[in-house]
Amino acid sequence: MRILYHHRILAADGMQVHIKELVGALKRRDHRIDMVGPKAQKTDGGRSLTGFLGDARAHMPAAFNEMLEAGYNLKAYRQLLHSARAHQPDILYERYNAFLLAGLWAKRSLGIPYLIEVNAPLCHERSLLGNLALKGPARRMERAVWQGADAVLPVSDALADYVRREQVPDDRITVIPNGVRTELFQSVRRGSLRREMGFADKIVFGFVGYVREWHGLDQVLHAFARLADPALHFLIIGEGPASAGLKAIASELGIGHQLTFTGARPHEDIPALLGVMDIALQPDVNDYASPLKLFEYLAAGCAIIAPDRPNIREILDDGKTALLIDPDHPDDLSRAITALATDFDLRKKLGAAACDLIGRRDYTWDGNARKVEAIAEKLLARGAAI
Repeated sequence: MRILYHHRILAADGMQVHIKELVGALKRRDHRIDMVGPKAQKTDGGRSLTGFLGDARAHMPAAFNEMLEAGYNLKAYRQLLHSARAHQPDILYERYNAFLLAGLWAKRSLGIPYLIEVNAPLCHERSLLGNLALKGPARRMERAVWQGADAVLPVSDALADYVRREQVPDDRITVIPNGVRTELFQSVRRGSLRREMGFADKIVFGFVGYVREWHGLDQVLHAFARLADPALHFLIIGEGPASAGLKAIASELGIGHQLTFTGARPHEDIPALLGVMDIALQPDVNDYASPLKLFEYLAAGCAIIAPDRPNIREILDDGKTALLIDPDHPDDLSRAITALATDFDLRKKLGAAACDLIGRRDYTWDGNARKVEAIAEKLLARGAAI
């Protein structure tokens, strides 16, 4: 199958990981992928173009930035048609973004099935964050794209409800959560890196990602101080605005030696670093996300502490594959930390069940590629509505 893949992602973060892994899985199934989308460029100083654009746009009125987003459609539409003429795609697959109509226009011009992957209800999300000025146009564009797609692929059942509210028929909606490439984790030798990092005899709690205040990671340090167990260690893979504060709290509590920051690391390093952890922390999330790190925690066989949210309950069962906590009550996190720090058997049970869950429910990029393939073949067989 020839697939025209369209996105508007510059940031070199989890979104790019999602794109890379799904595209790689589709290629492993012998599909030809032609990409249309922006490419982040590195400057001589090593900083991505995304950072400079973000700095510049931060000083512009929101409405102006949103008009630039809408204006991008003209360029993207021309690129899609050019690619289609060159490669004759069977389907168009797009990662949804706000103000992005180019894929819908191309679908109408080309008459090929149009599949759209939805990772967030961006109009709702940006409105909540106060980052949306042109609310009316943004909502109309979002509705038009979702209704105009032949298949809408939200990453959670909770997100599918947002799509349904825009009068998208159920038979066009298929939930496809994020996934993981399990072979990257199966080859990890857990013991060797633990020894190298000085964690051979430690109980390692870990977190991966950008460190923010609202993640509540300070509660981990306070729980460590109360437990007064020198075997406990907190490993944070990443940096962020809350990093300095966490280091200061650890120092004040006299447990600075029990906290390690690795700084931001390339995604290819993550499987080995997760292999060091006994317990992995998924901080609070919104009610529709499919957190990429959660599936990586599962594949690594970590015991997981995660927020009790509807979208998280789609994946995890409290007491069986994770400990779910009330994110609005910090004491819940402290209780979960204490339970896992003091109960070896519970850690092992949850970790084994987590790893088993990946295979049992096929939370893999290869599995996701099979689902996309099946949907596309069904649309091609019956002919897409134009």
